[in-house]
Amino acid sequence: MILDRKVLIAYAVKANSNLGVIATLAALGAGADVVSGGELMKAMEAGIPADRIVFSGVAKTHDEMRLGLTRGIFQFNVESLPELHRLSAVAQEMNKRAPIALRVNPHVEAGGHAHISTGTPETKFGIAWHEAEQFYEVASRLPNIDPVGIAVHIGSQIMRVEPMRAAWEKVVTLARRLRERGFGITRVDFGGGLGVPYHDGEDPDSPTIYARQARDVLGNLDVQLILEPGRLISGNAGVLISKVEYVKERDGRTFVILDAGMNDLMRPALYGAHHEVLPVRTPTMGAPRIAVDLVGPICESTDRFAKDRPMPPLKEGDLVAFMTAGAYGATLSSQYNSRPLVAEALVRGDACVVVRRRPTFDEMIALERAPDWTAQ
Repeated sequence: MILDRKVLIAYAVKANSNLGVIATLAALGAGADVVSGGELMKAMEAGIPADRIVFSGVAKTHDEMRLGLTRGIFQFNVESLPELHRLSAVAQEMNKRAPIALRVNPHVEAGGHAHISTGTPETKFGIAWHEAEQFYEVASRLPNIDPVGIAVHIGSQIMRVEPMRAAWEKVVTLARRLRERGFGITRVDFGGGLGVPYHDGEDPDSPTIYARQARDVLGNLDVQLILEPGRLISGNAGVLISKVEYVKERDGRTFVILDAGMNDLMRPALYGAHHEVLPVRTPTMGAPRIAVDLVGPICESTDRFAKDRPMPPLKEGDLVAFMTAGAYGATLSSQYNSRPLVAEALVRGDACVVVRRRPTFDEMIALERAPDWTAQ
């Protein structure tokens, strides 16, 4: 619906940064939206050309700027005046030009969870809307800076296009105004954020609706469009498989204790996110459901995936699947309690490949050392 203009689909690597996932998208022509030097290197290792990589994020270091400039990335999305001055200085040192888009904060409520909303004044993201034109004036005078675009991203897991459209309309108005003043705005980055269904009955707006709205807002504005989908691509593609270790009855509650913990799937503990959890084996027809707490092995009371969740009978050794775990699952995982990261497998038809193996305890320990004085 929007292919009547030049479009860069820059996959938001933060959603799922596995090389196998990125390589699959690279083969389809995707670019990448990265927020760290590590994500940039992963994207390039997976086959995404540097000239299809957008570098976002509020805390780019000198080294990350040098890396992006050395590789010749598509653009930096700049989020503050100090960052703009730093990038100019680094580019001068390297005798490079830095193509930038200024990320503006449009003061638009995304309508989702506050922890993943990024378009309001209370968040750390973007340049204040009322200061945007002033920032472009500064950028246009700084050496080695090419202000070529405007970027916006108001949040994640947004179910309706309306708030995004409100932000886009402000950006397009700004682009037209800047062009009238002689600024060479050739790119508009609409970000990402369209949600996926986690609950039965959730019905987010479709990518088709999203595309139509984007095209309608752009109108006849002759710019390249950048989109940064992440969760929309990888979310429903992934599941987390976990094993029941114990079923514990206490004080009138039933705890189903799993071998997966909040270190493996942080979203429920981080912001109360819901995941459907299904038994891998189809339960017996008519089997009663009982309310259980689905919990993990981590020594935290927040290590709970669901409270009073109706589930069919489960016993030790049963497998369950956490649905819609392909985004912000593995990328948010940790080795808390010195638990190895779970393995990741990529499936295509009947083929299954382990694309991240589970580290051994020896490998985990090898990354650390005790100082010599402990042997005294």
